[in-house]
Amino acid sequence: MRRLYFFTLMILTTIVSIAQEQQIEVTGTVTDDKNYPLPGVSVQIKGTSTGVTTDFYGKYTLKARLDNILVFKYLGFATTERKIDSKSTVIDVILISSVATLDEVVVTGYGVAKKSYVTGSISKISTTKLRRSSRRKTKSNTSIDKKLRGRVAGVHVSRPTENIKIRGIASVNKNKDPLYIVDGKPIASKDISIVKAIDPSKIANIEVLKDINASAIYGARAGNGCVVISTHSGNFSIENSESYKEITENNFERTSASPLSTFSVDVDKASYSNVRRMINNGEKIPAAAVKIEEMVNYFDYEYEQPIGEHPFAIHTEQAVTPWNENTQLVKIGLKGKEISHQEIPASNLVFLIDVSGSMGNSNKLPLLKNAFKLLVNQLREKDKISIVVYAGAAGVVLEPTSGANKQTIIEALQNLNAGGSTAGGEGIELAYKIAKQNFIKDGNNRVILATDGDFNVGMSTDKEMKELIEEKRKSGVFLTCLGFGMGNYKDDMLETLADKGNGNHAYIDTMQEAQRILGKEFGGTLYTIAKDVKIQVEFNPSKVQAYRLIGYENRMLEDEDFIDDTKDAGELGSGHTVTALYEVIPVGVKSKYVKEVADLKYTKNKVSTLYGDELLTVKFRYKKPQKSKSIEIIHVHKNANNTVGSQDFNFAASVAWFGMKLRNSEYISNSNLDNIISLAKANKTKDDQGYRAEFLRLLNSYQGI
Repeated sequence: MRRLYFFTLMILTTIVSIAQEQQIEVTGTVTDDKNYPLPGVSVQIKGTSTGVTTDFYGKYTLKARLDNILVFKYLGFATTERKIDSKSTVIDVILISSVATLDEVVVTGYGVAKKSYVTGSISKISTTKLRRSSRRKTKSNTSIDKKLRGRVAGVHVSRPTENIKIRGIASVNKNKDPLYIVDGKPIASKDISIVKAIDPSKIANIEVLKDINASAIYGARAGNGCVVISTHSGNFSIENSESYKEITENNFERTSASPLSTFSVDVDKASYSNVRRMINNGEKIPAAAVKIEEMVNYFDYEYEQPIGEHPFAIHTEQAVTPWNENTQLVKIGLKGKEISHQEIPASNLVFLIDVSGSMGNSNKLPLLKNAFKLLVNQLREKDKISIVVYAGAAGVVLEPTSGANKQTIIEALQNLNAGGSTAGGEGIELAYKIAKQNFIKDGNNRVILATDGDFNVGMSTDKEMKELIEEKRKSGVFLTCLGFGMGNYKDDMLETLADKGNGNHAYIDTMQEAQRILGKEFGGTLYTIAKDVKIQVEFNPSKVQAYRLIGYENRMLEDEDFIDDTKDAGELGSGHTVTALYEVIPVGVKSKYVKEVADLKYTKNKVSTLYGDELLTVKFRYKKPQKSKSIEIIHVHKNANNTVGSQDFNFAASVAWFGMKLRNSEYISNSNLDNIISLAKANKTKDDQGYRAEFLRLLNSYQGI
């Protein structure tokens, strides 16, 4: 009996020993006491060197044995231990912040006036270390944030956002960014991204300050710590890094030599809201920021709804040009069919949100979150939303979720924080991948990119991003680009993306603008009713001596592109209107804009007399969203002797007139602002939303700039 007992005991001991030696996979999530995920937490098997760190979402996975003890360590939090047992292989941990653990990470730097006695320790990254680091890494990997990772105790640089957090009493939770000091000057939060992009070769050293007494030196703004940077020159200053695509104003064209004018439609309105922001801030307006067609198209006009088989109606009007009594102005208006919200097909939307350091300012990510709530509140149960974010890298923060779960979507938005460099190309790749995986046949498939357009990691040039988007649009997924912020706003990049991605582009500077784009114009912004929309106008040389298209300089096409279905063009959304203005010089009118040319030897122009009452013919081509063959509509405009246009006509003319004044156009003989104000004021008409009244206020404000 004893032998049997001993033998049984040996077997059980062996089984337990084998079980303990077997490795199992343990997973879990580490959060703080506010339920925010903690990236970069050290998860180590006690008594060994084996361990891992948590990812961007606070998740970890490692192999261990039963009865092993896991040790969870994170700067600014109390160390926690958990034993692995057979009951569960999922171990979720909540770490509690601890002031006591911060004593070891106090690092102080005070620039020229060093006061080490305040904290007792100083940590500095020297010029030599910066240069050595830069030689080892590519240009896209040289941000200041990365220089601090692993070199300064107590400084946590999160992946993938590259956001700096200096662990301390005021900074253990949420988005508490340090104060940046460059050459003794505090840097505004909106300009931090510019500081982070400083060439390391120009930096003498970087010092990091963390303690309660820092506010005694730099004030309350240093409550979350300081990053003190000294450059070799000692005179660093912030420069505006906004960028716009250069515009060469359209000239007058002789009808006898070039009777056709061809362009892609443009429903973008970003230029107007951006110019409005500059005027309201008293800023100088760059000529390249003024796109007259986008300013004119910002406003609604009383165009009748289309009737018949085509989802568009064409309207034309003619009158004397307000800024030049010797020319005529022709307005061409397109009206897209309005599709009710409930009739829009099921939507597969991917929010692609820039959470890099440049988005930290109040008019960027915080405004973006509130703006997107307006969109979320209009979603239906059949719609699904995914959220992809990008900074130093890209990641999915919300898997496809029904529009019925609005609170879940909004909570995912609210948890976003800004920090790090900007890997826009990687974000776009991931967003399109998610959109394609959840593609709805005959549905509304779209990526909505929200950013300031400042891409500085991976693909970042206009050419690279253009090629990427041209490839992605083949998937049948459309693109909407929403621009935010100031100081480093990249209008040219967003225009390129929207243009090549079968999409549209808007600039959101206020919640009022967010309400317009994502509320009032929800259908037009997010649902395309026609793509590759082109206009070709043929002028009658018996009536028109010369003409010029006002605006649309970046949308001009070759005449042969009009019937070439392989050529990309603009898109129109539900209820969208498009307005184009041509200034024409009638036959027989002497004008300084029409230059003499030598007689031709081999070519003789013969003008037809069959269409003597026609001024021009408008040809319009479009494709249905999922089709590849275009459909053509033709509209003829008869010559009119009107001297005064309708109120809509005159208001559109006043907006174009102001745009030309801002651009210092050579084609306005009268640039008197009072005349522009008088024309706009007399034709304000019905203005339910107050946009025209706001334009008048802008005109009056501009007088003082």
